[in-house]
Formats: sequence, C-alpha cells, structure tokens
Amino acid sequence: MIQKSTLRFLRLLKRNNNREWFNKNKHLYEDAKKDFEIFVDSLIHRLSDFDPTLIGLQAKDCTFRIYKDIRFSKDKTPYKTNMGAAINEGGRKMPIPGYYFHLQPGDCFLAGGLYMPTPDRLLSVRKSIATSKGKFRRILNSKDYKKYWQLWEDKLKTAPKGFPKDHPDVDLLKYKSFIAFHNISDELVLSPKLMDCSIKAFKTIKPLIEFLKEANLTLH
Repeated sequence: MIQKSTLRFLRLLKRNNNREWFNKNKHLYEDAKKDFEIFVDSLIHRLSDFDPTLIGLQAKDCTFRIYKDIRFSKDKTPYKTNMGAAINEGGRKMPIPGYYFHLQPGDCFLAGGLYMPTPDRLLSVRKSIATSKGKFRRILNSKDYKKYWQLWEDKLKTAPKGFPKDHPDVDLLKYKSFIAFHNISDELVLSPKLMDCSIKAFKTIKPLIEFLKEANLTLH
C-alpha cells in the first residue's frame, strides 16, 4: 500500500507547482519518494516470482524523476504531479516491453506492453501480428486479459504502409503503441490489498508482454 501522505504531497504539488514551494517542502517530497520506492521494490520482488527477467532490479532502476524537462514544452511547471515506475529487464531506460505502475491522485493505473516504440520496433511487432495467425488477437480476447485490460487507443486511420488493407488483423496493425492499462482507485492504492491486486492483474498481462518481447527479438 501507499501512504496517505504520499498522495497528499502529490495533491499539494499540483496546487503549488513552483520551485519556491517545492524547496520549502522538499522533506515532504523525500518522504513520498521513499514511500513509493519501498512499494516499487516490493512490487519488483513479487513480479520476479513469475518473471525471472526482473530479478536483481531495484526501484532506483525503474522510477522516473519528478523533475520535468521543460525546454521544449509549452507547460513550464517544473515538476511532474505523478510518480511512475517502468519495470522491465534493464529498468526504465530500456525501450523494451514491461510493466508500469502510475501513481497520481484521481488517475492511478497499472499498465503493460510497449509504449511509443521506435519505428523499427513498431514494424517488428506489426510483422509478428500479421504472421501470427491470430495469436495476438487470442491474447487480447482471453478471459483473464479482458477482466483487467484494454489497449490504449493510439491508432492510424488506415492500414500501415506495407500491409494489406484487407488483412484479417488490420485493426490491430493500426496501433502505434501496444500498451494496455487498468485503472485503479485511490482507495485501492491506500489499501493493504494493493499489492495482491496489482500482482493478480499483472500476471494476466504477461502473455501480451511475452508476445511483444518475442516480436522484438526479430530485430537485427
């Protein structure tokens, strides 16, 4: 579970997203950061029970900085108002399929898959879907998957270049990201049930992640 003080800090930060307030209240940030990292370390440990590629990972390898890069952004607020952890082999810096936990008051969620892949990785996934004889669709239609997950709707309007418009899986080939998400309530985040519920959901998305990993193995 996550401490109430951590969500409270993120709410306060949203209302006071400036360096003066942050510096005065940096102790609140440090406490929230430590709380989130403790949870992520425990989550990694539990995930590695069924995904051994995660053994040896630590929270510091997976959690994102709260400081924003505002050089090319119209939004000049200096801090993120969420905490996130990308849990995959090699940690957050590796652009490979994995698990994700997002902490943001009123918008907490679990996710898994491949987010905004590079063109070569995206093409590799599309080729795997096109030649898998419906395997990817069967994963998405499985009872366990559908109980928790839905794909993020980031799609092309037409078939991607190089793929026939009448391909039976053309609707899946149109996706630009292959990331599924499952919303969770703030109440669950603050509950002792959070860990078990998260693990139960993440187990059901492992087939999707494994498919995407295999697709990326075809890269040279």
